[in-house]
Amino acid sequence: MAPDPRPPLLTMSGITKSFPGVRALDGVDLEVAPGEVHCLLGQNGAGKSTLIKVLAGAHQPDGGHVVWNGEPVRLRSPSAAVRLGIATLHQELDLVEGLSVAENTYLGHEPATAGFVRARAARTATAALLKRLGHPEIDPARRVGGLSAAQRQIVSMARALSHDVRLIVMDEPSAALDPDEVDNLFRIVADLTADGVAVLYISHRLEEIRRIGDRVTVLKDGRAVARGLPAATTPTREVVALMTGRDVPYAFPDCPGPDEAPAPEPVLTVQGLARQGEFEAFDLVLRPGEIVGLAGLVGSGRSEILETVYGARRPTAGRVLVDGRPLRPGSVPAAVRAGLGLAPEERKAQGLLLLESVTRNVSVSSLGRFSRAGWIDRAAERAAARTATRGLSLRPDHPEAPVRTLSGGNQQKAVLARWLLRGCRVLLLDEPTRGVDVGARAELYAVVRRLADEGLAVLLVSSEVPEVLGLADRVLVLREGRVVHEAPARDLDEHRVLDLVMEGSPAA
Repeated sequence: MAPDPRPPLLTMSGITKSFPGVRALDGVDLEVAPGEVHCLLGQNGAGKSTLIKVLAGAHQPDGGHVVWNGEPVRLRSPSAAVRLGIATLHQELDLVEGLSVAENTYLGHEPATAGFVRARAARTATAALLKRLGHPEIDPARRVGGLSAAQRQIVSMARALSHDVRLIVMDEPSAALDPDEVDNLFRIVADLTADGVAVLYISHRLEEIRRIGDRVTVLKDGRAVARGLPAATTPTREVVALMTGRDVPYAFPDCPGPDEAPAPEPVLTVQGLARQGEFEAFDLVLRPGEIVGLAGLVGSGRSEILETVYGARRPTAGRVLVDGRPLRPGSVPAAVRAGLGLAPEERKAQGLLLLESVTRNVSVSSLGRFSRAGWIDRAAERAAARTATRGLSLRPDHPEAPVRTLSGGNQQKAVLARWLLRGCRVLLLDEPTRGVDVGARAELYAVVRRLADEGLAVLLVSSEVPEVLGLADRVLVLREGRVVHEAPARDLDEHRVLDLVMEGSPAA
């Protein structure tokens, strides 16, 4: 760990936190100095959100200690954290749209005399905070519901500064900002740290970390795999390797050679798909039997594209077509009826009913097939689920076992079996081998390739570049929400892809 000459303002030691079936934090250490911008990095699911919720008093840790300004503390509630001087700006800003800027800024600690709120005093104080933040044009009396995303973020910062704040946690603060607004955000952060306020900064954008950060802590699978790295000089490839932990062997099935037969008609066509602040102008033609990979750093828009194609997010522009027919935007049922299936990144949280059986997890998207006069034909449901899972060699072969008792690889097979039973024609795979051991990875790779050979179309997202190159027929490289390169996988290698995804960042 790189030493910092200043005594720490915050020290978190051995923090653990578990939820049913998930160990979210496993002995995490974090140290932040006054006036420092300390960057917290990690992929989705690494434990960043849980750690900041512990720091904000929203979660109580199962173990570990927190020392604040040299004194042990217990952060029993969000209000206790605020009283100490810890403010959190969540990615989803928790503002009340029906209240004014001033009312949001001083919500819960309004200036009052003899029990009466002094609204004018609140507006005056809010105006001073907005001026400090470089936005004197925001009217303290205006309703928050009428503000832009950037203005709402400024209001959230003003609310933090309305307390005697000493540490501000910023969770993806630049996600919805344009470049000029990001520059203003960085100016605000510089002013805050010059006054001795510490900032814990969370972002997927590694180029921002170099611009603004002092030190970096990297989380992976609930553990701090690196602490206190110098933000400006640590090679980007080293940071990416720490985030992905890519030090495992890969065993990919042989890909078929170039097919000289006429290409089949596209099953999935994406035209100009975009979501403001996440990705822009995404185009794709995907044919039966083809695997297309999306490569890019975390935060490049990969998962957001998959979820928008699937209807879990509503696009701000563009459309998705299956067999040439447009899908209703933002509708998962429409996507499923058209033959799309998603194996999500957070398998346990988003893709499985952990307390239910393997059978029910496989059949849940096809229950209408087994319904008779409002009753489920259990025998037919079990038989269909067993056929689907046996085709994927799911082990152990106990259909009534709770799915939470399976290994990561077999849980992923249960998700795949669900979509095969449904008759899925386009499979969207997001981080398909996360939490899967080495041997099971090879099995999953073989399953995906076999399904493609049988005519399934696959759109694959993975943080592990060798995985994308080893499975995909064609690769689209993403950077900051845009496709910057497209090529057959055989024409790319890992170094070329990393150069493309990091282009524009300082040389590593």
